[in-house]
Amino acid sequence: MPKLPSVLSNLSLPIIASPMFIVSNPSLVIAQCKAGVVGSMPALNARPASQLDEWLAQITQALSDHNQAHPERPAAPFAINQIVHKSNDRLEHDMKLIKRYKVPVVITSLGAREDIIDEVHSYGGVVLHDVINNTLARKAVAKGADGLIAVAAGAGGHAGVKSPFALIQEIRAWFDGPLALSGAIANGAAVLAAQAMGADFAYIGSAFIATHEANAADAYKQAIVEGDSDSVVYSNLFTGVFGNYLKASISAAGLDPENLPLSDTRTMSFAGGQGGKSKAWKDIWGSGQGIGAVKAVCSTDELVARLRQEYLAARTRIAGMSRP
Repeated sequence: MPKLPSVLSNLSLPIIASPMFIVSNPSLVIAQCKAGVVGSMPALNARPASQLDEWLAQITQALSDHNQAHPERPAAPFAINQIVHKSNDRLEHDMKLIKRYKVPVVITSLGAREDIIDEVHSYGGVVLHDVINNTLARKAVAKGADGLIAVAAGAGGHAGVKSPFALIQEIRAWFDGPLALSGAIANGAAVLAAQAMGADFAYIGSAFIATHEANAADAYKQAIVEGDSDSVVYSNLFTGVFGNYLKASISAAGLDPENLPLSDTRTMSFAGGQGGKSKAWKDIWGSGQGIGAVKAVCSTDELVARLRQEYLAARTRIAGMSRP
């Protein structure tokens, strides 16, 4: 059986909401946690840097108040995403705040560093590192990561190309710690499928864009509702790293989503863009391939309720199929 840290062992639904640049904010994180799933946001969403202090105080207080008022259904923990890459000149500043507020879960991306992991461990926090292949997974665990997020094909934003079947199979062959699967998961049946493959959690991002709490333009939310896997294109033009984006936003920027050039990977810009005046995330919208399951803009609580209903229905259906 996989070994789960206590902070991740009592979720109402096995879901970690992925941190989305610009889109994730305290309102969304708080709503996700109150609904019983791990809420998360990138530290870099707080701008200026001093705003991160305010946001962490807001999230911490809101969840504490909820737990006092509802001891029978405490909130899930929250997570902060740190970009561990030389382009992030805020890393040291943001880590000091993460330590001060004792953020329960830290999600590291684009590099695993022992010193960062040790800082989180110093106050009892848990580190999950996202990876796109088995080689990177081994390196992250060797450096001390407690768990892994397997970013498979079809995930929103910066995504890998591995089949989720292959990626989970290879990681589970040697790793028995916390493992989340990312990639086109937007309904409850897919959450159960992730567990059936060997993951402990589903890692869901794009479905949460179409919620009232998300910091996304109405047009972005509606594009998620109206889109499906054919609405998504995989390109490295906008940040230097391959990712999945909505074709409609690319067309709106005056580009042909069917004929995008390759970018020079030496000019990576995880928070910016290279498509002329249009910027990744702000104008060029990230999206996973699973958005066909999203039928309406709703509250976060309503989305999680739908996922829970679908998850339980899928479990019942599978149980019925296994009977002799």
